[in-house]
Amino acid sequence: MSELIYEINKGVNRPVEFRGLKAQYIYVLALGLAALLVGFSVMYILGVPVYLCLPLVLLAGSLLFFTVYRYSHKYGEHGLMKALAWRQVPEAIIARSRKPFTDLRSKPLTSNQ
Repeated sequence: MSELIYEINKGVNRPVEFRGLKAQYIYVLALGLAALLVGFSVMYILGVPVYLCLPLVLLAGSLLFFTVYRYSHKYGEHGLMKALAWRQVPEAIIARSRKPFTDLRSKPLTSNQ
């Protein structure tokens, strides 16, 4: 009777990583490259010379790569979303009357709270 050997998956709950890019940055880079491909084809169809299209696309592509890799290393898996969310938090909440707070007492508590 042969003995079965099972491999243990040690990558459970780890973020997806591809060549140093983590999580959503892989998708951002893929969408950026697709946009560059479409941009190049549109410029070529419109008659822009290739010797002008190619340097523009290469420059934009290298800028895309450097930016995405920099954000991936700086913010990590979820840090960019947290940084963008933090920008939407107000510095202060101003209440010019007591009415919103007094209304809280008069309303009955629901099961959702």
